[in-house]
Amino acid sequence: MTKSKTILCLEQALTLPYATQRFVQLGWRVIRVESPGKPGQENPGDPNRYIGEDTGINDLHAYYVAPNVGKEAITINLQKPAGQALLKQIIHELNVDVFLCNTLPKRYKQLGIDYDILKKANPDLIWCGISAFGPDFPDRAGYDPALQAMFGYMYLTGEPDRDPMLCGLPIIDLKAGDEAFSQVLLAMMEKQETGKGKRIDISMAQCAASWLITALPQLEFVEDEADLFTRSANEHRSFVPSNCYPTKDGFVYLAIGSDAQWEKLTNIDGFTHLASETRVTNNGRKAERENIYSDIRQGLVDYTTKAFIEVCLSENLAVAPVYSVKEVAELDFVKKQMIRTQLPDGKDVALSPAPMATDFLAQSDNRLSCAPRLGQHNDAILQETGLSEDEIQGLKEQGII
Repeated sequence: MTKSKTILCLEQALTLPYATQRFVQLGWRVIRVESPGKPGQENPGDPNRYIGEDTGINDLHAYYVAPNVGKEAITINLQKPAGQALLKQIIHELNVDVFLCNTLPKRYKQLGIDYDILKKANPDLIWCGISAFGPDFPDRAGYDPALQAMFGYMYLTGEPDRDPMLCGLPIIDLKAGDEAFSQVLLAMMEKQETGKGKRIDISMAQCAASWLITALPQLEFVEDEADLFTRSANEHRSFVPSNCYPTKDGFVYLAIGSDAQWEKLTNIDGFTHLASETRVTNNGRKAERENIYSDIRQGLVDYTTKAFIEVCLSENLAVAPVYSVKEVAELDFVKKQMIRTQLPDGKDVALSPAPMATDFLAQSDNRLSCAPRLGQHNDAILQETGLSEDEIQGLKEQGII
């Protein structure tokens, strides 16, 4: 599975572009398919192309760039039979290994992208579709914020006496993207043994529910679920005193995960007043949590963030500063792993690190080509597919590409 593969993806928004970006980071070829739009349409293709800061190129706004670097882009009008035929021709002629989409399941057959349709072009094709609730709910759309609301994420996030809150990042989008990535890799491994392709359906809803592993099981064990499932702000629900605290010049998160760690904390200069026989165990500390939080804040009055972190690390306690995104970008190990690209105007930009280092990224010095413009590779890929210049021109005139 080390040999580079070819991925063809009908993608938009974030969850699937994030998944296919992970294949780019392995050195695989990723060709994204978008609609060419209607004549006169102002912003055709992936709506995310037009979201975020303006880079000077209308269809390359900032939010679109990072998940799509290193890819190629073509346009096909899949609402026309000729466009559907062209898609199958590309899959056959380029020997596409994987097709992915994040389209409503009810549109799979309408657009000619259903697994049973596309496997005729490549019998061992691996097919993966991401949707809000899977094929059992073919017309149910869903976006990350709405799914966070529906699946308990907002209910569990925020302060107890205030409104529910979204998480700071679109974590259900990202979770579903990672799941698509891992399931395709598993299917590739199975294919080495069976020689057969596979259909994979990713439900964002199921992905979201699967991450409630610290919440849903507790329904079987608690006597009063109202006490358990309340918003806990920055507290850990089980370990006290894991929480966020102010220092003289910022904030720190201190995570105390055992009674031994608690004892170490009570021996630090300025924190001896925390020690008490009733607080020796975690259950005892839970009963006094608010008083303990207040005592820790008192102890931090004379500490800067840096000084408190240094003394905690000397005791092997888990502590961290609360950094801004800009401060995270300045961390040496983050800066070292940043994927970089060059915008069309020549500006060199750092984006974000890959989840882990890969041989391909090391060989390319973590540099990838800029996210492609809409239909940027139409001519090159269709010529590679075997079409003549006249045939390509004809497709343009028919509104197929």
